Amino acid sequence: MSSAAPVRSGRERKGGSPVRRFRALPLRSRLAMLVATAVAVAVAAVAAACWLTTRDRLTEQLDTTLSQVKPNENAIRLLTTSCTSGLPGDLQVVTGPYTIQLVPAVGAKPCTVPGRSAIPIDTTDRAVAAGLREDATHTTRAEDGTEMRVHTSPAGPDRPGLAVSVAVPMAQVTDPLNQLAWVLLAVSGIGVVGAGAAGLWIARAGLRPVDELTEAVEHVARTEDLTVRIPVDGEDEIARLSSSFNSMAAQLASSRDRQAQLIADAGHELRTPLTSLRTNVELLARSDETGRVIPPEDRKALMASVKAQMTELAALIGDLQELARPDAAEPGPLQVVALHEVTRTALRRARLRGPELTVTEDLAPWYVRAEPAALERAIVNVLDNAVKFSPPRGTIDVRLHRGELTVRDRGPGIPAEDLPHVFERFWRSPTARQLPGSGLGLSIVARTVHQAGGTIALRPAPDDGPGTVATLTLPGAPTPPPGL
Repeated sequence: MSSAAPVRSGRERKGGSPVRRFRALPLRSRLAMLVATAVAVAVAAVAAACWLTTRDRLTEQLDTTLSQVKPNENAIRLLTTSCTSGLPGDLQVVTGPYTIQLVPAVGAKPCTVPGRSAIPIDTTDRAVAAGLREDATHTTRAEDGTEMRVHTSPAGPDRPGLAVSVAVPMAQVTDPLNQLAWVLLAVSGIGVVGAGAAGLWIARAGLRPVDELTEAVEHVARTEDLTVRIPVDGEDEIARLSSSFNSMAAQLASSRDRQAQLIADAGHELRTPLTSLRTNVELLARSDETGRVIPPEDRKALMASVKAQMTELAALIGDLQELARPDAAEPGPLQVVALHEVTRTALRRARLRGPELTVTEDLAPWYVRAEPAALERAIVNVLDNAVKFSPPRGTIDVRLHRGELTVRDRGPGIPAEDLPHVFERFWRSPTARQLPGSGLGLSIVARTVHQAGGTIALRPAPDDGPGTVATLTLPGAPTPPPGL
């Protein structure tokens, strides 16, 4: 089955619908058009209301004037005589600008004052002549096409079945209305044009900070210069947007600096084990190339050194991967974890790494909400530090009581001036630079504990001997939640 391509209409081929063309305009042009349209609608409504009100008032005044015109008996008699005899009568004195005609209730045609165009009789006029209405006022056109305002009233008690219509041209109302319409049109046009110009100026002035923000964003995208800042003036939405951009730029700059620092520190830390590993491998390769056999004891020491360097590199790469994870800044799925069980598992691993050490434990039940794998890794790192710095046949005390986990070793301790730096990435005290490690363990511990809502601190051991006390405090409860 073949399908035909949709045929685009002429409007779509010329640029799409009016709404799309409007949206394609610059923002300041759209604002100016919206302001001009709003003003035009408002001015049109006011002008229409003014025109209608004036028309009603002028018509009302004309009706009042017509109702006050009462032809006297002499005028009616002369008009009747003129119509009956067919001879022209001199009625200019009594008619003036008005057209007067007699309207019978039935039958005969109206009798119009000589020299004036006859006015068609309306049903309301017949009703007044028949005595069914007191008077009637309406607008009609004379036989010569002139628009007339007509007021009909009874001819008198002595002339039953006869009414008198007094009419005057509507030019008294339409001429002032036409002049008023032109004035309103001119004023409205000036107002709309002025509103459009004012809207364009206001849009330009109001969007100037947006232009500055756009230029700043384009500059950052073009040059990657994150030092650009936008001046913040006021507390409106534009100021908040500028402040947010400045904060975002500062955060990006700080993140880039931290990334560069991480790469530099990682390169520095990787250089030492790689250099040692390269030296040992070159010695082994040179021995094979030259045929000079390395003594078994030296070869064994070289292989042990290579293995140690590879282990250190693997640990360092693992720590870097942990820190470089895309979700490193956000905690994983939180679960209810038995902290005492996690600590007991970590203690088994620590005893394997320091079999000559004595590790005591006093673990009271405590349940926390954390990421299980990250929490176990953090506790293992703390215990590894205690094992690494403990003297041979030393003792490590591990105690968990109401969410406070303390690990106390008998090592050389941490100098007071080094304590503020122990949780920084790649930082290692001068006394620990000869020991294996990357300087990332405690920074990973601090991040994991903070994500779980807890705190971690290191302090010198009490007066009963040397060493360091690591304290992890995590919020939780001594019993698991219901349903666990």
